[in-house]
Amino acid sequence: MDRLTEMEAFATVVDQGGFTDAARKMGISKSAVSKHVSSLESRLGARLLNRTTRRVSPTEIGLAYYDRARRVLNDAGEADALVSSMQSAPSGLLRISVATDFGVNHMSPILGDFLADFPDITVNMVLNNRYVELISEGFDLAIRIGEMEDSSLRARKLTETTKRLIAAPEYFEQYGRPEKIDDLNDHKLLHYSNQSAGNVWKLTAPSGEKRQVRTQGWLTVNDGQSLLNACVSGLGIAYLPSFLYGEALEQGLVQEALPELPAEKQGIYAVYPPGRYTQPKVRTFIDFLVEAFKEKGPETW
Repeated sequence: MDRLTEMEAFATVVDQGGFTDAARKMGISKSAVSKHVSSLESRLGARLLNRTTRRVSPTEIGLAYYDRARRVLNDAGEADALVSSMQSAPSGLLRISVATDFGVNHMSPILGDFLADFPDITVNMVLNNRYVELISEGFDLAIRIGEMEDSSLRARKLTETTKRLIAAPEYFEQYGRPEKIDDLNDHKLLHYSNQSAGNVWKLTAPSGEKRQVRTQGWLTVNDGQSLLNACVSGLGIAYLPSFLYGEALEQGLVQEALPELPAEKQGIYAVYPPGRYTQPKVRTFIDFLVEAFKEKGPETW
């Protein structure tokens, strides 16, 4: 007899608490279920079930075997689902979470190409500046920047960005330019309230020494674009990723405050729920993003 069928029959008897309900669950006769279990016990040379007129329960050996058998059956089911998933065309609703500034500047412009290539997929892109709970809030994936805080999620790196200290030329004219990290304590600093490190900037000195600067007190906002606008207006020094300030820097609207400091590199990731296989719509979208960001080139970030 087929080993997997024997294993499934035994596990279903344990799950259902008897042969009758197990037969109904499997869609076969009660005698067939009994035959599969008996064949399994004979092959293993061990009694796996205690049978009485009132109930059926696993023996100590049977309980240990059940735990491993259920694992094998689940793996077999996932393997079947994987093959089916990989052969099916990507389709359905794709719900993604993206930080507002990144979504507006870098996701929205490329979504049209994706939808044109995959017309059976519909996208619901939710822009917000918080870390959503993917599973409980019903998201298929999220785009996140920086260190991954939730190690239980799967992640694929799309590209990376660099963070630097910037301010408007008008600010430097009015307040002077800092010459070293310690000078920042005497400047007006603009704080992004949603950063994972709180109100602390983690900087690296030219010597390689790791330093921290507290930023709260002058202006705090929870949106990167608004922070850039405040910076361009001359309100203070901000610590922003290059995908936000790049154009402003090229246009001369902002300048680096401490250009001798090494830039902090941050990864940009697609994160999605854990599992043995990935839905076609999710896998296809992530592949699309990898190629789209590669075509833009590293200078974009």
